[in-house]
Amino acid sequence: MTGPGGDLPPHPGVAGGPVYLDYNATTPVDPRVAAAMWPYLTDFFGNPSSSHPFSQEPRRALAEARAQVAALLGAGPGEIVFTGSGSEADLLALRGVVLASGRPHPHVITQATEHPAVLETCRALERLHGVQVTVLPVGAEGLVKPTALAAALTEDTVLVSVMAANNETGALQPITELAALAHQRGALFHCDAAQAVGKVPLDVSELDVDLLTIVGHKMYAPKGAAALFVRDGVRLEPVVYGGGQERGLRAGTENVALAVALGTAAQLAAAELADGAPARVAALRDDLHQRLTDSLPGRVHLNGPEKNRLPNTLNVSIDGVLGHQLLAAAPELAASTGSACHSGTHTPSPVLTAMGLERDRALGALRLSLGRWTTASDIETAAASLTQAAAAQ
Repeated sequence: MTGPGGDLPPHPGVAGGPVYLDYNATTPVDPRVAAAMWPYLTDFFGNPSSSHPFSQEPRRALAEARAQVAALLGAGPGEIVFTGSGSEADLLALRGVVLASGRPHPHVITQATEHPAVLETCRALERLHGVQVTVLPVGAEGLVKPTALAAALTEDTVLVSVMAANNETGALQPITELAALAHQRGALFHCDAAQAVGKVPLDVSELDVDLLTIVGHKMYAPKGAAALFVRDGVRLEPVVYGGGQERGLRAGTENVALAVALGTAAQLAAAELADGAPARVAALRDDLHQRLTDSLPGRVHLNGPEKNRLPNTLNVSIDGVLGHQLLAAAPELAASTGSACHSGTHTPSPVLTAMGLERDRALGALRLSLGRWTTASDIETAAASLTQAAAAQ
């Protein structure tokens, strides 16, 4: 495997349709992942907790999958808890820490451009458990200032939750520095790494995080497959109570097929990272940016950091056109805007708004995210389609 558009055969899910540049929303399931999980949907149906021969292969496969996910993150297999989604993993991390802390007035810190799975969990903890929540602002590039975190930490802070990479702009947060500050004050650190895992190298020891979320459908596994890294010694209140599966943190008979899918996806991602895929996809992303800039001189504006971002993510606004109108006029392309539509009225992205972008520029934003099956031909088609659509506005 040589990375995006390299020696891989075309993916049947995206071949023959519009150019797919929405990999940050979801990735197609890699056929190798589907092949690996298939036997556990058909032949190997046994409950891994049973003691008879039908349980042996599912139990072995579950352990192997746990080890594969752990290896991608530099963790131990016993530190991986399988969950049903990234949102559930975030809930286990945040609620789990707060309820296990035993503090009478627990304090949680997060930041303004987090995924709703974190922000809404914080609001629920505030509403249901009286938790004090601090939401840190971000700068113009969407990054948290370590000095802002240092000033917000108190003796009651039990957890800091900051994402590794933003889903809209690709901005990479200074996680190692932020985690060190949290630990200096005795707080735990959670990182939602849904967008970063598999796209950039991540090692939980180097980051020094206590909890980290990994999501299968962002890395070529099916939806419904996810995991939470829980550092040894970290105490959490379970998210599902029952039979004691997943270290007692998430009861319910394990979905072996989805665990195998996540493990296989992690193994493929590790090989791809070692093979230089991030640099190749970044070159395609930059080619797309350059083509748009050359074709629409003075009209294209990058949102978020130029350097400190995911290699696959390009968020740009084009003067004089709204993002949703531009995509509607470019049917050869499947991509996203950051805006939301409510009753026919479009509202700007909360992420771009938190970064201080004015309303028109935020409404003009496009998120173009590349992936494993993006080719140079795709980039040419996408650039030409967007240029033609923008010129006609």
